[in-house]
Amino acid sequence: MFYERIKELRLSLNLNQVQFGKKINVSKQSVSNWESGYIQPSIDVLVRICKTFSVTSDYLLGLDSRKTIDVSGLSADEISHLQSVANDLKK
Repeated sequence: MFYERIKELRLSLNLNQVQFGKKINVSKQSVSNWESGYIQPSIDVLVRICKTFSVTSDYLLGLDSRKTIDVSGLSADEISHLQSVANDLKK
């Protein structure tokens, strides 16, 4: 699950493995190994990945399928509007 989510999120930002590696300060080979399921990142790298993608570690590890949106800095009305849009899209 982890390797699928890493690749999916990386591609959603239109990053190749080299670009993503630079963004979180690891080699392209590390990213390739994660996406192939050969190795897992260290805890500190996992935290950097979560921050880069604005997701929880539970999501990356497949323990939770919910995606989140960072709404910090938005007003209560703006957050309510986003929630309404999300609810409409679910229908």
